[in-house]
Amino acid sequence: MLPAKHKLTSSRQFRHTISLGWRVGSRTVVLHVWEGEPSGEIARVGGPRFGLVVSKAVGNAVARHRVSRRLRHICLNLAAEMNPRTQVVVRALPAAGEASSEVLERDIRKAWKKAARKAQEAREIPQPGAR
Repeated sequence: MLPAKHKLTSSRQFRHTISLGWRVGSRTVVLHVWEGEPSGEIARVGGPRFGLVVSKAVGNAVARHRVSRRLRHICLNLAAEMNPRTQVVVRALPAAGEASSEVLERDIRKAWKKAARKAQEAREIPQPGAR
């Protein structure tokens, strides 16, 4: 179970992370990662924070709950390696229903590394109007 300080809890937080964040994917998951300055309701500190999206395309209720449990466990392990302001939405793809915990963790870590590279590249590109 993820502690409350590591959860995205409202649809507004999910939308905000998905719309502003970087999208990276693998065979079993798509990660939406946002590391910007928190504001308003989203300004809760104590993160990083995660949200999970596991649709019916993943499988029946038993399969979806199994995937959700596995993803929560992986996210909790990753939390120590992340910036506290990071927000991540993990969307399980249909292949996640058949994947083992090891495959899910490998795919999430791989996607996380891609997102970290994108974030680094974005920081290195001068912003318009900046001197």
